[in-house]
Amino acid sequence: MAEVAGYTYNEFSLRIVWFVELVKTKLTVTIDDEVLPKAKSYARRRGISLSSVIEESLRRLSEPETESFTERWKGKFRPANRDDERYKRLAEKYL
Repeated sequence: MAEVAGYTYNEFSLRIVWFVELVKTKLTVTIDDEVLPKAKSYARRRGISLSSVIEESLRRLSEPETESFTERWKGKFRPANRDDERYKRLAEKYL
């Protein structure tokens, strides 16, 4: 067996699992009767626990929202120096 930090792989794995379980917190969740079987089926098809599905959903919801493409680039473009009247009108309107 492989050794990591003086532990065999199996001992090392068990210590990691034990540590991960220590940092988890139990939570009681009330779910609609129609949603629960669908959520369990979703988790089963992916080979993960329902707790993992809920945790990942909450993790995604708690991430900071990213700016849209328009918000990121608004005000970053400057009009080019062109003598074209149509270009000037469009630049005034959109830049």
